[in-house]
Amino acid sequence: MRERLERLLSVKSIVTLILAAAFVHLAIQGTVSSQEFMTVFTMVVTFYFGSQMEPADRS
Repeated sequence: MRERLERLLSVKSIVTLILAAAFVHLAIQGTVSSQEFMTVFTMVVTFYFGSQMEPADRS
């Protein structure tokens, strides 16, 4: 449980959550189109979850 909390509070996680919240806010205001929102949000989520995975052992 402690390890999960530490990972959640890492700089990368905090930046990802702030960026996601900012784009949700802009989408609600109508500042960005739904297509722009989906493009950026998909990139952010892919980066976050892609970098969380540990590389497979290739030996």
